[in-house]
Amino acid sequence: MRKADERIVLFSINPTDSILNNHLLFGKYEGHRSINITGDLRAIYTMIDEDTALFVAIGTHSQLYG
Repeated sequence: MRKADERIVLFSINPTDSILNNHLLFGKYEGHRSINITGDLRAIYTMIDEDTALFVAIGTHSQLYG
């Protein structure tokens, strides 16, 4: 959980930081974006407005996309 907190803080400072691997999703999560928390842990979010992100899921790659 500590790593997730660290990444969310980094996201709030710089959502495009390369360590986050922030990218657009397709399929089940089309229109959402994902950031890396750890090697296999991801957080999925959608933008509510220009300054507000709503995180909708967190889990391993296989939990979220499997």
